[in-house]
Amino acid sequence: MSNYILEMKDIVKEFPGVRALDSVCLNIKAGEIHALVGENGAGKSTLMKVLSGVYPYGSYEGEIIIDGKPQKFSNTKESESAGIGIIYQELTLVKQMNICENIFLGNEFNSHGIIDWNKAMRETKRLLEMVGLNDSPDTKIVNLGIGKQQLVEIAKSISKNVKLLILDEPTAALNENDSENLLNIIRRFKREGISCIYISHKLKEVKAIADRITVIRDGKTIETFDNDASVSQDRIITGMVGREITQLFPRKVHTPGETLMKVKNWTVYNPEVPDKKLIDDVSFEARKGEILGLAGLMGAGRTELMMSLFGAYGEKISGEVEIEDKTVKIKEPRDAIKNGLCYLSEDRKKNGLVLMMDIKENITLASLKQIAGIKGINENEEIKVANNYVKALKIKTPSLEQKARNLSGGNQQKVVISKWLMASPKILVLDEPTRGIDVGAKNEIYNIINDLVDQGVSIIIISSELPEILGISDRILVMHEGKFTAELDWQEANQEKIMHFATGGGH
Repeated sequence: MSNYILEMKDIVKEFPGVRALDSVCLNIKAGEIHALVGENGAGKSTLMKVLSGVYPYGSYEGEIIIDGKPQKFSNTKESESAGIGIIYQELTLVKQMNICENIFLGNEFNSHGIIDWNKAMRETKRLLEMVGLNDSPDTKIVNLGIGKQQLVEIAKSISKNVKLLILDEPTAALNENDSENLLNIIRRFKREGISCIYISHKLKEVKAIADRITVIRDGKTIETFDNDASVSQDRIITGMVGREITQLFPRKVHTPGETLMKVKNWTVYNPEVPDKKLIDDVSFEARKGEILGLAGLMGAGRTELMMSLFGAYGEKISGEVEIEDKTVKIKEPRDAIKNGLCYLSEDRKKNGLVLMMDIKENITLASLKQIAGIKGINENEEIKVANNYVKALKIKTPSLEQKARNLSGGNQQKVVISKWLMASPKILVLDEPTRGIDVGAKNEIYNIINDLVDQGVSIIIISSELPEILGISDRILVMHEGKFTAELDWQEANQEKIMHFATGGGH
């Protein structure tokens, strides 16, 4: 009998005009942590949807074997019954329900149609202990941080007697402490005999946790190898992108020009708790031809600061904004765009794209006046403009009519960047611009940022990844609890200094 808990043989999956998976093979040993890596659009998530029953038997070619037995899942319930649990990058919890209700949603303990909540609460406590979560089972999800929500998702999976746990970008939205905690839980599961497929673009984590690594590129299995001491991150990157990336962060020395934007005494109150300050009397400047990095821990107020400046967050706000030495009043995003301030949000699916619209419609969405004629939108001009951006940013798509929801994460992000490039920004805010994006696409986005800076655009970048902030910023502002605690030049900055100020340390 095979020593593999899972074998996926010659899996082929096609969508209209695209072969997403081309004879992919994947073997998982019992009790191993197996990393699955590849660029956005390589086919990782599609393969996992085949395995988890999202794409049922008959919609793909190939064979799935679990514990030596062929499987033909027609839905996700059948996959769960075979011991497979999957946790997606976008969490699927019901925010207004409590932990216990979420864990057993659809699988309630019941007797004669009556739910046994006492048993459910006892079992929830046991599961929470397993994942190291101390909160009460009746805590509402809305009151938990993202790290704890991730642990609830894991508890929900193991409540179904999972043998193989699939984690798709589980630390994309977590800080370093929560990420390390999650990795330790996965290591403990391994000791208890649970196998894990770990999908991540964070190669440092892959190196730290994986027993073996499978690389997928362009819908094909490239290689599988043991994660021993001889395997470097560069070795993994070369397999993923098919070429060597000599510099992950392409550092360019910029010479900042005059100040483009001045923010003075900016204060923002919490819309939910009107007496609570989220941003407390903040002042800063953004210069022409400069990358200004904004660092801080989750909850420091970075996103709230930039969204409020863009006119998309809160109403109880005080302070002053000057753009090119003129005081501007920004009450809504339209005012910001008109004054040359554009904001690429951290949640591209929720706030950056209209997923049901096609690529060309998304690209032109913020600049419709540029392509409007007497009788409405000039469709020929729309196609021409969108086509130029697709070529310039190397967006992988079968056509301009492709819906945004069908693109990989990296290509979705390039569509959002195209939208703001078309709006001709003077100041462009990029909030977590490379979250959930592979190293190849990251490198392309960094080069686009450098090109914009060379053209005199002021870039403000928010990132939770300190190597990214350090790698591309000219100047770094550090936030803690709604205030700036430090301003550092890139040459003097390092991870230790940033963490010191991000946790409230003084000079």
